[in-house]
Amino acid sequence: MIIGLTYDLRSTYLAQGFSEDEVAEFDFDETVEALEATIRGLGHTPVRIGTAKELCRRLVAGERWDLVYNLAEGVRGRAREAQVPCLLELYEIPYTCSDPLVCALTLDKALTKRVIRDAGLATPRFVVVTSEAEARACSLPYPLFAKPVAEGTGKGITNESRIVDHEQLVRVCKRLLAAYRQPVLVEEYLPGREFTVGIVGTGARARVIGTMEVEVLAEADQAIYSYENKEQCDTRCRYSTPPRDGLREAVEELALHAFRVLECRDVARVDIRLDGRGRPAFMEINPLPGMHPTHSDLPMIAARAGISFEELVGMIIASASERLRAR
Repeated sequence: MIIGLTYDLRSTYLAQGFSEDEVAEFDFDETVEALEATIRGLGHTPVRIGTAKELCRRLVAGERWDLVYNLAEGVRGRAREAQVPCLLELYEIPYTCSDPLVCALTLDKALTKRVIRDAGLATPRFVVVTSEAEARACSLPYPLFAKPVAEGTGKGITNESRIVDHEQLVRVCKRLLAAYRQPVLVEEYLPGREFTVGIVGTGARARVIGTMEVEVLAEADQAIYSYENKEQCDTRCRYSTPPRDGLREAVEELALHAFRVLECRDVARVDIRLDGRGRPAFMEINPLPGMHPTHSDLPMIAARAGISFEELVGMIIASASERLRAR
């Protein structure tokens, strides 16, 4: 197949004057280079497309591809991850990963948690704060956790994100509202262990490929998995594969159930954390997980499960190709 690649590169936006925080979710050049080489190694012809705007230009010019491998995160708005899928659906071009509805929904953590909660799955209680007054009116019991409602890669999460009193809650919410110009998700803080689960496939064919436990070293931002800690994970974090016991089974069952409830496709990574009684609870899901071969969580999960980067990419393309055959 001729497979197009859509993406947003950190280097491109930094050159345009964007800040490090603004480009945190975007891809490194090495990620696109690795995907391009892997797709070619799988026997396909990769074609670099780039951003949603570049996709627009090339679609209007009449260019087409058999499949598009989508990594594009978008730049503005809580539906930014849906922009490339929307364009591809408009032009009836098949693509990897979830559709526009799922991409828009899952970027908004509060809307996602409402769907998860209504499906009867465990997730921390929460409120959405849109003003200082709403922060002051919050009645959830402490400790709490606060973060922007529609960001990823740990953006907006610092050592102050764990909230212990009302004064801190108001202060942190004011800072986040001003910095990110979007609501703040305030939820019950879960003190237990943290896991991230990799899933590949669609619907009944979706399956867990592996689970990784994430431990932030105590000296690193009070053991919070912040953007800074993720970026410096080699020295600030410890990753391990949990034993195959009842706990891991419960974690993976919750992650797979959430994946299917949200109707994700082809691939996603699900973050799970244990509550004070050791029970797994859904935190968030990423239907466009990072694909840096050695730095992103999903390829790290795959490697720990004995799945090579080439095999992982092949699984994702194979899942998307099932929709091609159906057409």
